[in-house]
Amino acid sequence: MTESKTRSAAEIRERRKRDVALGYRILAAQRWGDLGDGHISARDPEREACFWTLRYGVSYHAVRVSDLVLVGPDGELVEGEGIINTAAYYIHHPILAARPDAISATHVHTGWGTPFSAEVRPIEPITQESCIFFEDHAIFDDEEVQVQSVEAGARIAKALGQNRAIILRNHGLLTVANRVDECVGSFVHMERVAEAHMKARNAVPISPEGARFAQKDLTRFGAGRVAFRSLVTRHIGDPSIVLD
Repeated sequence: MTESKTRSAAEIRERRKRDVALGYRILAAQRWGDLGDGHISARDPEREACFWTLRYGVSYHAVRVSDLVLVGPDGELVEGEGIINTAAYYIHHPILAARPDAISATHVHTGWGTPFSAEVRPIEPITQESCIFFEDHAIFDDEEVQVQSVEAGARIAKALGQNRAIILRNHGLLTVANRVDECVGSFVHMERVAEAHMKARNAVPISPEGARFAQKDLTRFGAGRVAFRSLVTRHIGDPSIVLD
């Protein structure tokens, strides 16, 4: 489900920025990103080649909208103050450039997703949540875990294709979506899926037909959006806490 077409560009921008800030706090609530090892992006609704993300050096648990910076297509600071996270630029810019339908991408190193990525195997429909990603994820089978160029990010984007998520070999998980809240919530789902795969070593998957049926029902209202709202309620409370 996409954003409301009745909102102005300014309203859409503020909603996306708010959800990015909330998203970082959600990551912190899961004890992810304590080392600054992750990023969430949101395409600007007017300057579509630019994206909002967190400036370098801010603890995820305390992120506010004022901590976000607008990054341009050449990696330059377009709006905001602070240092740009270059890893975020190298990864997010090529993905958003290759996917006009995508508004947001989410990536952070996690306790289960990172080791699962080291096994370089696909997600199977072994749990209800796994069905969300059935036939809708890819694997970036590449040794460049230290992404240091737009070209490397472009290879990730190519491997991702039109899928909702990608497993970055020996690196971790990444999700994309047409809304920030859907993207962040989907990432949390994916981490739980990775945990199930690592714990259930001899799991028996359900049939492709069963997986597709579950996927259609789980995603029709936006599984990630539902998860995002629940996570905000549980861990953050009043969403306005991130506003300035």
